[in-house]
Formats: sequence, C-alpha cells, structure tokens
Amino acid sequence: MQFKLAQTLSVATFVAAAFSAPTAFAVEKIVKIDGSSTVFPITEAVAEEFQKATKTKVTVGVSGTGGGFKKFCRGETDISGASRPILQKEIDECKANGIQFIELPVAFDALTVVINPKNDWAKTMTVADLKKMWEPAAQGKVKSWKQVNAKFPDKPLKLFAPGADSGTFDYFTEAIVGKSKSARGDVTSSEDDNVLVMGVSGDVNALGYFGYAYYEENKDKLAAVGIIEKDGKPAVGPSKESIENGSYQPLARPIFIYVNATGAAFKPHVKAFVDYYLEKGRPLIEEVKYVPLPEADQKAVIAHWKALKPGTGFGGKAEVGVKVQDLLSRIK
Repeated sequence: MQFKLAQTLSVATFVAAAFSAPTAFAVEKIVKIDGSSTVFPITEAVAEEFQKATKTKVTVGVSGTGGGFKKFCRGETDISGASRPILQKEIDECKANGIQFIELPVAFDALTVVINPKNDWAKTMTVADLKKMWEPAAQGKVKSWKQVNAKFPDKPLKLFAPGADSGTFDYFTEAIVGKSKSARGDVTSSEDDNVLVMGVSGDVNALGYFGYAYYEENKDKLAAVGIIEKDGKPAVGPSKESIENGSYQPLARPIFIYVNATGAAFKPHVKAFVDYYLEKGRPLIEEVKYVPLPEADQKAVIAHWKALKPGTGFGGKAEVGVKVQDLLSRIK
C-alpha cells in the first residue's frame, strides 16, 4: 500500500509551498514524536544527542503504538514510533486527513517472555504452551500452571501484558495466538512496561512479556523464558545473537518510525532529525539494549529514506518474520 506525493500536490505547487509556507514551520522549530513505549528508549536517546548537537527541540511522548498513530494521523506529530506495522484502519485515517507517511525500520527487538526468578518449572516453554495460556478461550478457564502443561505445578497463573494500544500486544498475539489483538482479557495490563516488571518480579506465579530492552534493564529481577518454536526444535532465549541470526522465533521483529511525508519535505529540522537517527543512531541503539539492523539492511533503509518513498510494505496488516529488504522492495 502506498500513496504518491504527486497525488496530493503537483510538483510546482509542492516546490512553491516549500518556500512560501514555512512561516509556522520556521517559528516553531520542534520535532514532535509520540508512539510506542518499546521504540521510546531509542528515540529518546537519539533526541537527547540531536538536541545537544543542533539546539533543536524534540518532544517524545509515549501513547503506545496505537495511541501514537491516532495522533500522527490527525497531523499532531511529525514522527510516530511503532512496534508493529501500521494497520489498514490507521492508513485509512491518515489518508482521510491528507497524511502520507514514510515507513522506516530502525532496529530489531525481541519480545521477551519473563517469569519470576524463583519459578523453577517454566524456564522453557513451547509456542503451544503460550497459546494455551493467552488465547481468548483461556479466559476464566485456564487458571493454573498445570492446566497449561501437565508437567507444571498446580499453582495459580498470574498474567501481565502490555495494553491494547501497544504494538507489542498486537505482535505477540499475532505471533503466538495467530490473530492480532486476540487474547484473553482477564490479565493485568498496562502501557507502562515498568508496571509489568513490578508485577512479575513480585509474584513467583506470574508471567508477562515486553520488549527485550526492558528485560535487559531488569534481568536482576526477572528470568527470560527459552522459546521452543516447534516440537523437535531447541529452546532459544532472546539475545543479540539469536535475534540477528533469526533463531529466536517467532518473537523477533523489526521496530519502526513513521515519518509524516509532508513534514519530511517541508520541515528541514524533521528531515535533519531522521537523517541523524538513521546515520548516528547505531551506537545509541546498542546502548539502550536493542539490536541494530545489519549493515546491508541499514544502507537499504537510508536509501529508502533519501528517496522519500511514502507507503507501507505490509499492506495494512501485521506480518511475522518479514525481512527488512523484502519489506522495502514492496514499496514502489
């Protein structure tokens, strides 16, 4: 799914507007960002360094991926962080408001399933175990660990999850249950990952999930579950290596920023910020415990950005296991 900038403005109008319209843009030299709590640590780190280097103000909010897209598609922000692709309803909302966007993968993350360190029975779990635990049919019925797997003890099951506006929630349900947003509702949910950390670290019977960086920050309080993708395959834990080599499946994923295409063309400070993000952000991505894109993927993303190609390679729905360069090649 993509839109052509020429459909909105002729080339002549586009160029003329770039020189005649900047009064508001020049006066308010602020880069406005909102969206995913998962992408937030990277964006915040880049924003801090960019502000030091350029003296340009950058605001970074955390409304979750869904909440961020609502603001973005109303034209309230220049950039939206997302831990899953833009959905068709969001594409439609952006289109209705004349907002075109550029989709940019910026790093890899691994959704990390976490347990209390005192939990000695669920150090590894199959995708089937997780589905049985989280699927809608489990609501009000699967209340103990033993109901998930006969090898587990008969202890109460306490679940913690990101909120419904979270792209992490969307991706996890797509990857584990098989349908985005399809999950039991009788769990403790929050858009604040720190609430989930506190919940799991405080209860030996608890399990939750969130981005890899939040696990890395709190691994003294939590244990990561090794994931068995299919019967006969080994359990694989989240790590830089397992994310890069593709063995941590199905919970490794790219994460994104979406840039208002009009803002990218009309606002030099927005373009400068994204340039900085893509070209200087690599060490900051590692610093906040995410996995940078491989060099070849990074070069492809930068070329895609410089071409200012609007649209999405996902067609308005979540997709598990997509490769970055394949994704970019879909956007013509």
